[in-house]
Amino acid sequence: MIHFDPDGLAIEDLLLIAWQDAPAEFSSAARQRIDEGHQLLLRLVAEGTPIYGVTTGLGAAVDTPVSPVQANIPLGRAVGVGRLANRQELRAITAARLAGLAQGRSGISPRAAQALLDLLNSGLEPEVPLLGSLGESDMAPLAHLSLALNVPLTGKDGLALVSANAASIGLGALLVAEAEQALQAVLAGLALSCEGYRANLSPFQPWASRLRPAPGQSGQSAAVLELLAGGELADNPRRLQDPLSFRCATVIQGAAQQAVQALRELIELELASGADNPALISEDALALATANFDSTHLALAAEGLGLALSRVAVCSAERIAKLLSPASSELPRFLIKQPGHVGMAALQRTGSALVAEIGHLANPIPAVSVPVADRVEDYAGQALAVVEKTRQLVQRVVWLGSIELIVAAQAVDLRGTVQLGQGTRRIHEAVRSQVAHLDQDRSGSVDVLALATFIENDGLKPIL
Repeated sequence: MIHFDPDGLAIEDLLLIAWQDAPAEFSSAARQRIDEGHQLLLRLVAEGTPIYGVTTGLGAAVDTPVSPVQANIPLGRAVGVGRLANRQELRAITAARLAGLAQGRSGISPRAAQALLDLLNSGLEPEVPLLGSLGESDMAPLAHLSLALNVPLTGKDGLALVSANAASIGLGALLVAEAEQALQAVLAGLALSCEGYRANLSPFQPWASRLRPAPGQSGQSAAVLELLAGGELADNPRRLQDPLSFRCATVIQGAAQQAVQALRELIELELASGADNPALISEDALALATANFDSTHLALAAEGLGLALSRVAVCSAERIAKLLSPASSELPRFLIKQPGHVGMAALQRTGSALVAEIGHLANPIPAVSVPVADRVEDYAGQALAVVEKTRQLVQRVVWLGSIELIVAAQAVDLRGTVQLGQGTRRIHEAVRSQVAHLDQDRSGSVDVLALATFIENDGLKPIL
C-alpha cells in the first residue's frame, strides 16, 4: 500500500501506482492536513475574506465578486483534444494530484479528496485528452479527470482539482524512468560496441575523469569498464585512438545522466509540494495567492534532457556506422558474410531516420505563446507539451539503442572466439535471448521491437 503523505511521494512509489496498479491511501497526517485546510477555508469565507476562485471569478474575472459553482469549474475547462492518456499515464497523473492534495494546502474538502483517491483505486479509466495545457496549471486534462468524480463539489473543490500541474508532474515522473531505461540501453550498446569494434579503452580509465571531472563522466566510464572487466579487450585494442563516438561516449552520456538527475530532483520536489493558488495555510490562518503553478523549471529541465539525449543518439548512430563499415571495423561489410544479402545495412537507414526525428524533437518549444484570459495569462511555461515531446524522443532513443545492441552483437559474433567481459557477455546473451544471429536477410523491425520491449520491461537492469 502506497501512502500519500505531507512528506511527499517518491518517484518509485508513483511508478508502482502507475505501472503495477499498486493501491494507495492517504496517511493519517495527510487526512488531518486536508481537513485543517478545508476548515480554514470555511472559516475565512464565513469571515468575509476574499478568496480567489471561491468568492471571486477566475482568471480575468478575478475582479468580479461571485461565488463560482465549483462543479462548473472542471466542466467549463474540459477542453482538451488530442490523444487520450493511457492507463499508466492516467494513474501517474492522478497519483501526482493526490500527492499535492496530501500537503493540505488546497482547501479541498475531505470528501472530494477521497473521491479522487477512490477513482485511482477503482481502476476506472476516464477519457483524458492530453493537449490543452499551457503549463500554468494543467487545467484541461485535470478537468477531464475531475468529471469522473461522482460527488458534489463545494467550497474550493473544483479549483483544487484542476489548478495544478499534475499532468506535467505525473508524466514527468514516467519520463524520468523511461529516460533512465534509454540510457541503460545506450550504456549496454556502447559496451558491446566496444567489444565488437575492439575499441581502445584508454579514455574510460579513471585518470581521464580525474584530469577533467566532467559531470557524470566518471560514473559512466566506471560502468563501462565494469561491464568489460574480465575480458581481453583492455589488452587488445585495434587502434591507438578511435573515432569520437567511441572516445567521447562516456562524457556525453554522463551529461545526459546529469540531465536525467536534474529532472528527477525537480519532479521529486513537486511531489512534495503544495503548489495551489490560492494556498490555505492552516498554521497561520492564511489564504495566500501564489505563482507556484508556473512550470518553467520543469519545462527547461525536460528540454535539457532532450538536447542531451539527442547528442547521445548521434554518437550511437555513428558507432553503428563504424561497425558496418569494413574500412573502419575490419569486419564483413554490413556484418553479413552471405553475398547478395543486405545484412544490417537497412537497419542503419532506420537509425538515421530516428536520429533525424530525435533532432527535430530536441528543438525547444518557443517561450512566446498567445496570451489568454483577456491577456491576464500572458506567459506560459509549457511543461506538459515539453514532457510529451521529450517522451517521444526517449522512445526513439530506445529504438536506436536496440539497433546498436543488435549490430554490436552481430559484430561480436563475427569476431570469432574473443573473450568478452563478464558484463558484456551477459549483455550479448540478453540480446540473443530476443534476437537471433543474422545469417540471411529477415525483417529487422521485428528484432528491434522485440529488444525494445525487453528494455522497456527492465530486462537490462539486472545486468547494469
